[in-house]
Amino acid sequence: MPKMKSKSSAKKRFRVRPGGTVKRGQAFKRHILTKKSTKNKRQLRGAVNVHDTNLGHMAQMLPFAGL
Repeated sequence: MPKMKSKSSAKKRFRVRPGGTVKRGQAFKRHILTKKSTKNKRQLRGAVNVHDTNLGHMAQMLPFAGL
């Protein structure tokens, strides 16, 4: 049997919280910020949870996370 491996990109982008939710960073906050409104940029701050419908994909990408 081949080894089970985690996706390296998923390891870098997601963290599993103790309650079983997955933390992710917000998109659209990296560049071309001059044309985005201050309100929009302010609301993109901080981390959010991965939606429940995507947790199956997360379990495939991070098999050792216990999801």
